[in-house]
Amino acid sequence: MTAQILATLLPVFLIAGCGTLYGRFRTPDIRSINTLNMELFVPMLVFAVLADGEAPLEEYVGLALGGAVIVVGSGVLLWPLVKWLKLNPKTFLPPMMFNNSGNMGIPLLLLAFGEAALPAAVVLFIVEMLLHFSLGLWMLSPGTPLWRILRMPIVLASIAGLAVNLAGVGLPGWLLEALHMLGGVCIPLLLFALGVRMLDVDFGDWKTGVLGALLCPLSGLVLAVPLIWLLGLSGLQAAALWVFAALPPAVLNYLVAEQYRQEPHKVASLVLIGNLGALVVMPVVLALVFGYVHPAAG
Repeated sequence: MTAQILATLLPVFLIAGCGTLYGRFRTPDIRSINTLNMELFVPMLVFAVLADGEAPLEEYVGLALGGAVIVVGSGVLLWPLVKWLKLNPKTFLPPMMFNNSGNMGIPLLLLAFGEAALPAAVVLFIVEMLLHFSLGLWMLSPGTPLWRILRMPIVLASIAGLAVNLAGVGLPGWLLEALHMLGGVCIPLLLFALGVRMLDVDFGDWKTGVLGALLCPLSGLVLAVPLIWLLGLSGLQAAALWVFAALPPAVLNYLVAEQYRQEPHKVASLVLIGNLGALVVMPVVLALVFGYVHPAAG
C-alpha cells in the first residue's frame, strides 16, 4: 500500500516541485499560462470526456450531487465556527468550500485509479467550478449577475459535451483522440502552475493558514461519510468522492480574492499553506481509500 500511495503522490509533488524550482530562478507569466489552460486545454478535456459516448454520464448523477453537497455543506458546517472565532466569512469560507479539484484533483485521481477515473474527476471538477463561479462570486459580491457563468469556456464545453453525449452523436475516433491529446496538456500544466504559485506563500498569517489546512479537508470528509452511504456510492465513485472531499483549497480562490480585493494576502495564506498541508492529509486519505474502499469494485 505504501508503494501505491507513493506512486500516486510522488508524480504530483514532483511536477509541482518543478514549477516551484523553475519559478524560483525565472519569472514565468503564470497568469497567461493559467488563462490558456482554463480557456483552451481544460475545456478540450471536459468536452472530450463528456462527449465520449462510451462514458455513461447518467451513472455519475449521484457523484455530482455528492460533490455539490460537500462544497456547499462545508460552508454551512464551518459558518458557526467562523463566527465564533470572529473571522471574516468572505475571506475564510470560500477557500474552505472551493477545493483544488483541477490542479490537484484530476491528476491525483488519474494517478491513483487510472484512466477509468477520468469521467468522475471531470464531473467533480465541473461541479466545483460551476459553484465557484456562481455561488462563490455571489458570496464576495452579491450583486454579481449569475448569467456571467454562461460565458465561461468550461461551461460552454460542458454544455456542448453533454448535448453530444445525450443526443447519441458519435464523434470520429481521430477527433476524440485529438481532443484528448490537447486536453491532456492541462493536467501537468495545472500541477506546474500550482508549484509556481507556492512561491507566493505568506507565512505572516500562518495561524489562519494552518487552521484552514485542517478544517478544509476535515469538513469535507465529515460530509463525505454519510453522503457515500445515502447516495449508494461504491467502488471508484466512492473513492473519487473521498479524495475530492479531502482536497485543499483551490488556487483560484486567491485570484478571485485579488480581483474583489477581499484580503488577498490572507486568502493566499489559506490556499498555499492548505496545499502544503496536503502533503500530510492526502497520504492518510489514500491509505484509507486503498485499504477499505476497493475502487476497482465499481
